[in-house]
Amino acid sequence: MTYFEGFLAAVPTANREAYRKHAADAAVMFHDFGVTRHVEAWGDDLPEGKVTDFRKAVQARDDEEVVFSWFEYPDRATRDAVHEKMMSDERMKEMGASMPFDGKRMIFGGFEAIVEEGSSGGGYMDGFVVPVPDGKLDAYRELAQKMAGVFREHGALRDVEAIDDDVPKGEVTDFYRAVKAEEGERVVFSFLEWPDKDTRDQAWKKLMDDETMKPDGEMPFVGQRMFWGGFAPILDSVVGERADA
Repeated sequence: MTYFEGFLAAVPTANREAYRKHAADAAVMFHDFGVTRHVEAWGDDLPEGKVTDFRKAVQARDDEEVVFSWFEYPDRATRDAVHEKMMSDERMKEMGASMPFDGKRMIFGGFEAIVEEGSSGGGYMDGFVVPVPDGKLDAYRELAQKMAGVFREHGALRDVEAIDDDVPKGEVTDFYRAVKAEEGERVVFSFLEWPDKDTRDQAWKKLMDDETMKPDGEMPFVGQRMFWGGFAPILDSVVGERADA
């Protein structure tokens, strides 16, 4: 299955176009290194959570928006080889000196797919970050596989669930802190790709009434500390820059 590198960042709303250009310039270089797909999606429908949410995860300020993004690789070995190339390329240093956001609050890490169905290229994304007890990972994978079929029946183009594999601890924040992970918990980076926002909105209305969505028993993840939200892609290296986003 695909290997994913997931990112969350707080970007000043006024820097949206600068961020898009920065990402577009980087995408060309990243593909040269070996990244097979690079997606950047701008926060659009991010509910406020009592315990955790996307904005809390990156300590977003009132004048900032959250970006949900990822790289795709055929496997971790390719990801590791790409990192080696990045570390030795002078262009990366130049880009690092001109980032239009606070890199100290950016969250990143490598994730291995445990569920991956459908085709890429969606016009709207739902992103999720989920804490899962290590002992319930098999049950979570089984539930996620089942739900992938339900989501696709309701119009989702692609469903990805990826488990933490190489996720560093950060000085300011990181994926583990974002979900307030406890000892023995793993972090899942997940997303749904939809054709467009309207399809997504209509699907969720139906999903809320779908009996399949109602749990039979205890859920194999910590729902109180899971967070999710809707994002509009501003760049997709497979389909091109999303000027309409």
